[in-house]
Amino acid sequence: MSTLKNSVRLTGFLGTKPVMKKFGDNKYLARVSLATNERYKNQEGEWLTDTQWHQLVFWGKQAVFVEKSLDKGSEISIEGRLINRSYTDKAGEVRYAVEIVVNEVQAAQKVVAVSE
Repeated sequence: MSTLKNSVRLTGFLGTKPVMKKFGDNKYLARVSLATNERYKNQEGEWLTDTQWHQLVFWGKQAVFVEKSLDKGSEISIEGRLINRSYTDKAGEVRYAVEIVVNEVQAAQKVVAVSE
């Protein structure tokens, strides 16, 4: 069991345009929400979709790639690790967040039909 690690793999669609922040000269951070959908049949035989939202964090060159190349609705696959953090909001309330720090990202390729 010692070889198990904190690892998450997801494929879904961006729910927002990536938000980029720059720190100092060359440190970049991008945040974006990702929707994953699971379809299933209920007891009446109707198809339902369950959507889960995930908060993604990209650093460095990946942040630059995401900000320049992806937009709301883009389909991507990611591999990363879960982090839990807390922060104090502007009203002084302590808030908690679960995020995925992305190690690898792959944008889905669009298939274009070419007619002769």
